[in-house]
Amino acid sequence: MAGNVVIMVDFEVKDGMLDQFLPLMTANARNTVEKEPGCSQFDVLTVDGKPNNLVLYEIYDDEAAYQAHRTMPHVAEFLSKARPMLANQKMTKLLMTAANAKSANAKS
Repeated sequence: MAGNVVIMVDFEVKDGMLDQFLPLMTANARNTVEKEPGCSQFDVLTVDGKPNNLVLYEIYDDEAAYQAHRTMPHVAEFLSKARPMLANQKMTKLLMTAANAKSANAKS
């Protein structure tokens, strides 16, 4: 995994909009993993104690895969519907230095 592009996005959803936003967000995450061979992981997380604050954790094979993601129709559709629901958004682009993980499906 070393060299992968990791994207973290912090979203603050406007009050009263979470019920509309969350299905859009989870569908976008699912579409990304299913339709983009260069995306190996796309997690949607909620900040503990702050239900209107979500964090995305996305892993792409390389810069080209991430740039391809940005041009996908499902991403454009998500952004056009979701942006009016957001109070704040911050994106951080990281480069994978080391990865240590067990499969999410391999639970003891």
